[in-house]
Amino acid sequence: MTTLDLSRAELALIVLYLNKAEARDKICRAIQYGSKFLSGGQPGTAQTVDKNTSLARKVFRLFKFVNDFHGLISPVPKGTPLPLVLLGKSKNALLSTFLFLDQIVWLGRSGIYKNKERTELLGRISLFCWLGSSVCTSAVEIGELGRLSSSMKKMEKELKDDDELYRAKRQKSNDRTLALIKSSMDIVVAIGLLQLAPKTVSPRVTGAFGFTTSLISCYQLLPSRPKLKTP
Repeated sequence: MTTLDLSRAELALIVLYLNKAEARDKICRAIQYGSKFLSGGQPGTAQTVDKNTSLARKVFRLFKFVNDFHGLISPVPKGTPLPLVLLGKSKNALLSTFLFLDQIVWLGRSGIYKNKERTELLGRISLFCWLGSSVCTSAVEIGELGRLSSSMKKMEKELKDDDELYRAKRQKSNDRTLALIKSSMDIVVAIGLLQLAPKTVSPRVTGAFGFTTSLISCYQLLPSRPKLKTP
């Protein structure tokens, strides 16, 4: 593969990446929370961008609750401990509820649904569901990292570090560590949006954490890069 072919392949991957609704949503999320960080909760252009982008993002999430509802009713891998199963299903249920209620919030804030008080109430309930799902996700990742660590320690006694299976588990461990960092930071974001600790988690802190987790999400959605073969 020549350098030109590699460039074309990378450009094709960028097009493929941007064609994903999830990727566009996370890019918009980065803009949203970046604007929140810049505004610091004060009126102005940055706050306007924050609010408008937040409303626009809800369109990307229409009917997305079906994904987590499917995960809720799907069987789990054999050998998964019961506590992790319950935490995983709780995460699916809470996230599915958040995404479903978020659609009603979008209807209210776009003017289709006229009950403003009900819209704001459902908005807070949905954020509490997202907070709960982030807590469950963090707990699941901690549990899975513990299982992976035990498995890798056993393999270290029998296999070398360059073994393919060992490398795969190490990569999986790195991915789960990144997911744990993201979900833990999202807990702070949810607390900030709900204003549960306004003195500690200010709009600027919420924006900084949200922007960081958005970049992590964008990274997690990146496709594998093509490799240049040497003749």
